[in-house]
Amino acid sequence: MTPMSQWQRLVRDVPDFPKPGILFKDITPVLSDADAFRAAVLEMVEPWRGAGLHAVAGIESRGFILGAAVAQALGTGFVPVRKPGRLPAATLSQDYALEYGTDRLEVHMDAVPPGAPVLLVDDVLATGGTLVAGLELLRRQGAEVAGAAVLFEMLALRGRERWTAQTPLLAAAAY
Repeated sequence: MTPMSQWQRLVRDVPDFPKPGILFKDITPVLSDADAFRAAVLEMVEPWRGAGLHAVAGIESRGFILGAAVAQALGTGFVPVRKPGRLPAATLSQDYALEYGTDRLEVHMDAVPPGAPVLLVDDVLATGGTLVAGLELLRRQGAEVAGAAVLFEMLALRGRERWTAQTPLLAAAAY
C-alpha cells in the first residue's frame, strides 16, 4: 500500500506541454494507482470534514476527477465547472488568464441554492487564474465559497497571492 506521503512521487513532469516552456505536472500515474489515488483524495478531504458543505465544485478537467472523489468522500453533491458550451442549461461565465493563454469557465445558474457552502477543487494551483475564476464564478452564482482544495501547489508561480478570498486555500502537496 502506498503511504499517504508517497503519492507525490508519482506526479510526472512533462516538459514543453501544452506549449514550449511549460512544465506540465501529470497526475495520471497517481490516478492509476488505487492506493495513491485514495491517499491523495484523503489528504484533500481531511481538512474539510465537518465543514457543513452543501457541494464540491470541480474545475474541468482534472478537477472533475478529484472533485467528484472529494464530494463522494464528504457525502456532498458535485457541481461541474466547465469550459464554454458544455453545460446544457442556462449558465454564467467567467473569463480568465492562465500561464499559457486565456480561457473561460461556466457553471449552471442554478447549480447550488443561494448561500450554500461550496468547496472549490482543482488539481493544481499554478498562477492562480483558474482557481480565482472559479471562485468569482461560484460567488456570482450565489454560492458561499467555503474555501479551495488543490492536489498540489507550484510554489514558484506564486498563484496563492491571487487568492484574496477570506477563506482557506489548502494544498495536499507543494512543488
